[in-house]
Amino acid sequence: MNKINLSIDCVVLSFDKDQKLKVLLIKKYINSKNDYQFALPGDLLRIDEDVLCGAKRILKSLTSLENIYLKQFAVFGHPDRTKNKKDQQWLKLYRKNPNERVVTIGYVALVNIADFLPKPSLFAVEAEWVELSAVSNQLAFDHNKIINDAVDFLKDNLDYKLATSMLPSKFTLSQLQIIFELLLDQKLDKRNFRKNIFKADHIIKTKEKQKGVPHKPAHLYVMKK
Repeated sequence: MNKINLSIDCVVLSFDKDQKLKVLLIKKYINSKNDYQFALPGDLLRIDEDVLCGAKRILKSLTSLENIYLKQFAVFGHPDRTKNKKDQQWLKLYRKNPNERVVTIGYVALVNIADFLPKPSLFAVEAEWVELSAVSNQLAFDHNKIINDAVDFLKDNLDYKLATSMLPSKFTLSQLQIIFELLLDQKLDKRNFRKNIFKADHIIKTKEKQKGVPHKPAHLYVMKK
């Protein structure tokens, strides 16, 4: 009986200055001819490793990103998820037993794109932000499905800690509302949004205000620790 391997795949999302949703992908060669495919940052979990620690290690080792809030959202375990011809080529390069089954745990993270400059390493030859709407439908394994499921998960489970991960450490309520609207893909009533924020009691109003803005400066807030 073949062994079942456990892996981690990380969906790291951010927005650029034009408020376009982007996902972090790695480029990897699949054969000696340097044919390549794009994939999510992911790798096998070590036998003695905590799952979340493994997710952080894998993300850092492939992209150099660290100190990121990661949230587990789903498990992907279709028996044929590694059977595609290109996937098998890559597995034969990097795995002793390429035909063994692999079940993967999906983690999602939201980051401020200005704070992170991804640098590839190990089997990742490039690490880059790709606009979500422009992502190829031919990603490695079932990574297209993993990305789609991560976005759907965020629409149903978006929390303040995830949302504020895309903002500076001090932010305005308007900035926070924009993040929610972009991720949920809907306009939110300003009064109700702020009422719900204060009711949830996750943020703290500072004594500081915006500086250098052409409009009335807004108060700055921080997340509760």
